[in-house]
Amino acid sequence: MARLPRLTVPGQVHHVIQRGNNRQPIVHSDADRQFLLDLLGEQARQHRVALHAYVLMDTHFHLLLTPESETGLAAMMQAVGRRYVRYFNDLHHRSGTLWEGRYRSTVVQDGPLVLQCMAYLDLNPVRAGLVVEPTQYPWSSHRHGVGQLVDRRLTPPAAYWALGNTPFAREAAYALLVKEGLSAAIERAIVDAALHGWALGDPAFLAQLQQRTPRRVSRGRPGRPPSLDKSDATR
Repeated sequence: MARLPRLTVPGQVHHVIQRGNNRQPIVHSDADRQFLLDLLGEQARQHRVALHAYVLMDTHFHLLLTPESETGLAAMMQAVGRRYVRYFNDLHHRSGTLWEGRYRSTVVQDGPLVLQCMAYLDLNPVRAGLVVEPTQYPWSSHRHGVGQLVDRRLTPPAAYWALGNTPFAREAAYALLVKEGLSAAIERAIVDAALHGWALGDPAFLAQLQQRTPRRVSRGRPGRPPSLDKSDATR
């Protein structure tokens, strides 16, 4: 079966995953992580892609972004991929591919699902056993979201601004959302959507999105996405 083209919709939030080939490390040091992070910020600006959230892991990274144009996201990721591989191979005396093929991505409905995706990114290091609290991990956007530092690479999404009327209110509300954690169902939905390229949203959103693109946006009959159920929270 032919592989579907990526679903890219200007003005919509996208969740992007890029993995190392055969799950091999894509970073060996904090210097590598800083270079990759700076490169992501630089290319996002150059290609007019708003970077909302990120987490850099040893073997992969996640991003939440909104491109202004239909080609901006792909151009950004292509530039990041090529420049980082040159840097990484030269520094670590290696050759050949670094990435596991093309990046994976999906469109996410604005509102609670975007916030849940942000929380999913922030909790990635906790799930991996690297830290106990997401604030302990320096290579994600979590500390920006909860007001512990300012990361000028980032542009908060509309859903984050809706959390409160003041910075303190927004930071406190977001910190609480992350602390309460995500249900296993929403975690599976977030990952499955990104890895398979199906849009993440409710039936009305999927129907509206389908009118904007000839590319199929859902696996089959649209279903309501799982909600954040506090009683089913895993963390």
